[in-house]
Amino acid sequence: MESLDRKLVHALQIDGRAPFAKIAAVLGVSEHTVARRHQRLRENGVRVRGALNRFRLGHHAWTLRLRCTPDAGPVLAQALARRPDTFWVHLMSGGTEISCLQQVETADELLLDRLPRRLVDVSAHSILRGFASPGTWRGIACLTEEEEAALRPELPFDPPTELTPLDEQLLAVLHADGRAGFSELATKAGTSESTARRRVEHLRRTGVLELQLDADPALLGFATQARLWMRVQPRHLASVGAALSTHPEVYFAAATTGPANLVASVTCRGSGDLYRYQTESIGVLDGVSELEAAPVLRTLKRAT
Repeated sequence: MESLDRKLVHALQIDGRAPFAKIAAVLGVSEHTVARRHQRLRENGVRVRGALNRFRLGHHAWTLRLRCTPDAGPVLAQALARRPDTFWVHLMSGGTEISCLQQVETADELLLDRLPRRLVDVSAHSILRGFASPGTWRGIACLTEEEEAALRPELPFDPPTELTPLDEQLLAVLHADGRAGFSELATKAGTSESTARRRVEHLRRTGVLELQLDADPALLGFATQARLWMRVQPRHLASVGAALSTHPEVYFAAATTGPANLVASVTCRGSGDLYRYQTESIGVLDGVSELEAAPVLRTLKRAT
């Protein structure tokens, strides 16, 4: 990927709805160039999606790990990916393991009782504290601090409110295209452009709407992904989580319930880099007593 494309990808990670004119001014190129490069990125599978953060509405986030027979893995992973409350659905370990996140209003809504019988083992753990997310992934960072600051949106905080039917329609459009214009949003949601603008801006300020860069890391040069489970001594959990949040390999990390109390998703340029990351970056952290890694074969769903 060319240098300008990488800068554009980083800019979209910072603000997925930043106007092309603003991005062009920061990158020092023409607006036409940014629009043309963005279209090419979309055609190659790099796009912005609007994601519903149910956690901001009082829902609970869980991480699920499922072991199954080899013939059941792909089918089950596809079924999980079709659910509206799941995200980051990974098929792993030769197709015999699946990992995903689920956001539910109550624990009763967990899908454990609706899974097929070809499962060997299932574990579900509540996410207690997030340390890193795809929106803060530093692996693709290539802009200067000044350029990042110029692109970062200044969004005042609004307290979350219950979603309206109009909000849900707008979120559905934004999930397909996080950069959909207000005119398109208004037409598809059956409202005025000013109302669409007001509701989208409110959803962003509350944090209910997150704009996520949806791209296969392999397209950006990171061919190896893995899910990590760690056992960390409780007194070191916060410091280890904070350390992971600074690692460019980590695009998700969170403290959870369960014997493995820290989960992370990492992406590296190759298996050798993954080995070095485990031994030289995680291995030197105080408090990490055990580490288990499962390679990701395929990601069936990213943004929720």
